[in-house]
Amino acid sequence: MNLPNKLTLARFVLTVAFLVAMFLQFHYHETVAVALFSFASLTDYFDGKIARRDNLITNFGVLMDPLADKILICSAFIAFVGLGWMAAWMVVVIVARELAITGLRLLAASKQQVLAAEGYGKHKTISQIVAIIAVLVAHSYREWGDVGRAIFGFNLFGAPWVEWFVPLAIWVAVTLTFVSGWLYLWRNRQLYLEDL
Repeated sequence: MNLPNKLTLARFVLTVAFLVAMFLQFHYHETVAVALFSFASLTDYFDGKIARRDNLITNFGVLMDPLADKILICSAFIAFVGLGWMAAWMVVVIVARELAITGLRLLAASKQQVLAAEGYGKHKTISQIVAIIAVLVAHSYREWGDVGRAIFGFNLFGAPWVEWFVPLAIWVAVTLTFVSGWLYLWRNRQLYLEDL
């Protein structure tokens, strides 16, 4: 098994570890969750970069890499709903978009077509990762003592800056998720309209 595929598999394991850290109430569990999610996100970046650089693209990687990404991202947002940190309807938009695009890609594959990722989709993924890390940091930075409070807790517009940044990051992620999904479905509408 090559290194990119190992990193993809590691992302599945890190997702499980991240969820355990989110829901088990051990000391510094939220800080551990930030570290695990951040590391898992880095594996997403490096597995694709290494696979392209070293020509290690495999069918396993093509299938499992985006699946691992979706499971990691959706697991985090669903966990936030369970903890009361995020509105359920926002997470429904995010999960529905991911399922719809996955379904469209499966339909395209059944017709021997490959749908490439688009720029909006990459921006969407970055915005989702930023939103998730922002939420996790907002709930954990106080555990980091004076350093955490100095970096993330200083007041800006009457509140610690990370606390007003979180809703902004979430709204950006949800908006980009919806817009990128709609554009992707619209641009590839011939795939599903011809089967109606």
